Amino acid sequence: MKIAILDDYQRVARGLAEWDRLPPGSELRVFHEHLGDEDAVAEALRPFDVLVIMRERTPMPASLIARLPNLKLLVTTGMRNLAVDLDACRARGIPVCGTAIGGTPTAELTWGLILALAKRIPAEDRALREGRWQTGLTRTIAGRRLGVVGLGKLGAQVAKVGLAFGMEVVAWSQNLTDARAAEVGVRLVEKPELFATSDVVTLHLVLGERTRGVVGAAELGAMKPTAWFINTARAGLVDEAALLDALTNRRIAGAALDVFSQEPLPPGHPLLALDNAVLTPHVGYVTEENYAAFYREALEDILAWTEGRVVRPLT
Repeated sequence: MKIAILDDYQRVARGLAEWDRLPPGSELRVFHEHLGDEDAVAEALRPFDVLVIMRERTPMPASLIARLPNLKLLVTTGMRNLAVDLDACRARGIPVCGTAIGGTPTAELTWGLILALAKRIPAEDRALREGRWQTGLTRTIAGRRLGVVGLGKLGAQVAKVGLAFGMEVVAWSQNLTDARAAEVGVRLVEKPELFATSDVVTLHLVLGERTRGVVGAAELGAMKPTAWFINTARAGLVDEAALLDALTNRRIAGAALDVFSQEPLPPGHPLLALDNAVLTPHVGYVTEENYAAFYREALEDILAWTEGRVVRPLT
């Protein structure tokens, strides 16, 4: 049995699970670098029976699955992965299993990014290292309005921290009700009002057909010139060209982004040149606790499969 672990950027996979529990004769290979386009992925992964993939880093569309003749089991970290064509896997009889994932790290990162913008942490850190002292004014967030787009588990966590900081918190999503908003302690408003009046707008929606491009030029254009935009959810929720335009022409004060339409973000990407953007490399879920659970449970999925059982299947 040949097993591949993909996109282990931090080179931690081997140390976070007891891979020596694999059946005798098993071969384990760990890929530390992103494999690239579909042709490169198909060529590299053709020999493997089992793939362990990290979230959506390497997509598994039907066209790629068809080019992997030996694939018999696919394990993804987390219990949702829209980059895997589950229908194509079912048609081939390939089980797709998942793992646990912690629910708080992305909310914590969201607040790290909001504070990084408000308190100018990256800019002042760079300036201090270059010999400059106090190069700009920071802002207080107490008393300002936080607009939360999507008030599910993560959005509610972010909203409650905003309330603790003394912010006024409003929320909107397509299915949000007054009752749900009141349960979290915030107020439901219409989408145009949220974007036009919030000092911070943060996204916490699941990407789907109804939410793709939910933030476009109109929404960004309605924001205050002093407002900040935060996205730790999915890049596909936002018209990236419109966001680039708003940032480049300083129609909004800044943005903090953990997700991008192309990942890893390539050298020379226009976002990298902007001094009003704080960027992190999709690390919302990249914690010691999550990774330990990911690889431990991925191994459990594989061992169960070798015994004829399928655990934690994706549906």
